[in-house]
Amino acid sequence: MQRDSEFLATEKPSRLLVKLALPAVTAQLVNMLYNIVDRMYIGRLEGIGTDALAGVGACLPVILLVSAFAALASMGGAPRASIFMGQGDRESAERTMGNCMTFLLVLAAVLTAALLFFQRPILLAFGALPETLGHALEYMNIYALGTVFVQIALGMNAFITAQGFSRTSMLTVLIGAVLNIALDPLFMFTFGMGVKGAALATILSQAVSAAWVLWFLCGRKTVLHLRLAYMAPRPSLLAPCLALGVSPFIMQATEAAINVCFNRQLALYGGALAVSSMTILASVMQFAMLPLQGLTQGAQPITSYNYGAKNPARVRASFRALLVACMLYAGILWLAVMIFPQGFARLFSNDQALVDFTARALRIYMAAGLLLGVQLACQQTFIALGNAKSSLFLAVLRKLILLIPLIYILPAILPMDKTMAVYLAEPVADVLAVTTTALLFAHQFPRAMRALEADECSKT
Repeated sequence: MQRDSEFLATEKPSRLLVKLALPAVTAQLVNMLYNIVDRMYIGRLEGIGTDALAGVGACLPVILLVSAFAALASMGGAPRASIFMGQGDRESAERTMGNCMTFLLVLAAVLTAALLFFQRPILLAFGALPETLGHALEYMNIYALGTVFVQIALGMNAFITAQGFSRTSMLTVLIGAVLNIALDPLFMFTFGMGVKGAALATILSQAVSAAWVLWFLCGRKTVLHLRLAYMAPRPSLLAPCLALGVSPFIMQATEAAINVCFNRQLALYGGALAVSSMTILASVMQFAMLPLQGLTQGAQPITSYNYGAKNPARVRASFRALLVACMLYAGILWLAVMIFPQGFARLFSNDQALVDFTARALRIYMAAGLLLGVQLACQQTFIALGNAKSSLFLAVLRKLILLIPLIYILPAILPMDKTMAVYLAEPVADVLAVTTTALLFAHQFPRAMRALEADECSKT
């Protein structure tokens, strides 16, 4: 790999996408296991599996929120760094990375304090039931201590991907995930720690991943170096990163809010069984979202670098390759879910009542999953181009304007089973959001490319 990153401007975009996205997708698939393997083991704890799964389900919004804050810095800072690299301004790229590192450390301190001192009211507000609160507290007491590792591992790994070192960023996730998968049964069953063991395995694995990221960014192989001198906050550099990162932050933070709304409504209509099922459904949704995010991460350096280098033809080719890949993956997963819903449910539980209930809910919840490829490809391309306004609007539209209200409206107006009406909110919101996203992209993207072409002509 060329150290000056000129390969981003010379190799065929579709070939580049394969080269950069395959490691990123692999990393996200492994990350998916990282995120859901705890739930797979927890659902099989003898005698308490279903209640423990519901308890950890109440922790899921907190975990999503912690990840969202990492995305606020990384998903805004990494594209900005790539654009600076495309412009040949390496110092600004390194200062951007250093400022994001400082921001992540401050966030980690604040989040750790909040989770340690206010975890009980937070978990109760997020839908923990009296019979499952104890399991949720056991998990969160330990997970909170690893917040700084999560921020560094997730947040700074994006800057490795942004330079084109997708294999290295894959190893960040792979190292942590393999360690987590190995430690889970050891702590949970061999040492008899149960839910506490799952949390301990997670934070130790994240600590190793964080150490790997810092070792690489401070080493000789990286293009952009993490320098202490560049970590002094500069609002002129940090503010645009945070503005651009607001969209992915909202996408992930609202996942936490949505999970809370789902948990509270499902607890009202279906009790612990429905909440446990939602934990499984959220995990299956990760089968869709994380690999799609891997594809967009692979395309981001290509799109951002060539946008900064003012090469509209390569930006267009990058988007076309991304759209085809995203639609293909989303279609295959959607078909698998529709045909084998019980198989997905059995990954998390042997409780036949929970499996049967989840299989029925899954077909409803993922009914519009076929369209998710269009949504992610268009929305993440807006981010790669530095278009904060459009990406923010689309993030707010799907989650806040559409999905959350529908979670409450549909059970009130539909004559069907109220619990299943809650699950129906997801596909209805997806259809409306994808339609809006496609229309907006069809208007904004060609205009951005024409502006690049006009700028090219003015310089020749």
